[in-house]
Amino acid sequence: MLGLDGETATKILLLCVLPVCAWVAWSDLKTMKIPNRSVLAVMAIFFFVGLLVYPLETWAWRWLNFVVVLGIGFILNAVAGVGGGDAKFAAAAAPYFNPASLPLVLPLFAAFLLGAFVAHRILRAIPLVRRLTPDWVSWKRKDFPMGLALVGTFVTYLALVAFPDFRQGFVDLLTASKT
Repeated sequence: MLGLDGETATKILLLCVLPVCAWVAWSDLKTMKIPNRSVLAVMAIFFFVGLLVYPLETWAWRWLNFVVVLGIGFILNAVAGVGGGDAKFAAAAAPYFNPASLPLVLPLFAAFLLGAFVAHRILRAIPLVRRLTPDWVSWKRKDFPMGLALVGTFVTYLALVAFPDFRQGFVDLLTASKT
């Protein structure tokens, strides 16, 4: 409704969701739970701020992403053991993503999933880190705090959309590694 270009709109949304994403990552590491309040916060930000910064038609259609990802999340929760909080957070973040970006988002998520898993396993093996965070549940459990990968994917995607120079550098880095 403000008539902003996509980059500016995404910068505003990124700024609004960053504190919630930090909360999600911290909570998932510490308790292996993503609070429902954080999921509702991400949804409320898109509902109110998204309504201001996106054209009404774009904003409305993006809610279909929420429905689709929530449905997939429920199925993955039932058959593959994906956490309910992870599924809800992914669904809440889904309206921020342009469906045309799926070819970028899926490898980005795969990279963050692998990177976050490896980093988590390395850090939990370091005694100093364990002593500094003795009450973190994620150090003791076999499963993995997937909120880290979800947050990494979410924030990086928004940054790639909001900052074209960053996006171009990212694309250049990927294409250089293929040659």
